[in-house]
Amino acid sequence: RSGRIAGWALWHMLVLLAIVLTFAEARADPPIPALTGRVVDAAHVLSASTADSLATKLQAYEASTTNQVVVVTLPDLKGYPIEDWGLALGRGWGIGQKGKDNGVLLIIAPNDHQLRIEVGYGLEGQLPDATADKIIRSEIVPRLKGGDLNGGVTAGVDAILSALGGNYTPSAIETTGQMLRARARGFHDGDVEIEL
Repeated sequence: RSGRIAGWALWHMLVLLAIVLTFAEARADPPIPALTGRVVDAAHVLSASTADSLATKLQAYEASTTNQVVVVTLPDLKGYPIEDWGLALGRGWGIGQKGKDNGVLLIIAPNDHQLRIEVGYGLEGQLPDATADKIIRSEIVPRLKGGDLNGGVTAGVDAILSALGGNYTPSAIETTGQMLRARARGFHDGDVEIEL
């Protein structure tokens, strides 16, 4: 009888250990690339001229406003949700000034067909989720679907900067027909992430 109790206790301890290890692994942040500038093209998908132009634009914007905007491309999400990447990159890189939380990340994972705009709390009034979603759907996705990744990222950055300045107006690229076709293919627009 005591052997059964010991076996039962050992089995339950192993199950508990497996559960704890599963949750510990699930809570770990994804491995983030080094922050090398205002454009981190870890997926190597942007042209050199686009990356340089964006970096120059974002550095000038930061110098004039103190808001930090960073573009990052990832070769893959390594099984993590894109939201986890946004949080890990924002925390790991320290995007935005301490106390102001005035950072924005434009995250593109082309091989996983996902993108996201992650906005620090200090800028949510200027760039709320609804506006970030509109930027993705109106400015970025139509260009990506047309094969123009560089143009999509550039248009996304321009729209983000316009929104932060209070001047964003969605482009005419998006039409009701495009949204209906996108919804029919399983895309969703209820969040600031869209699967391509």
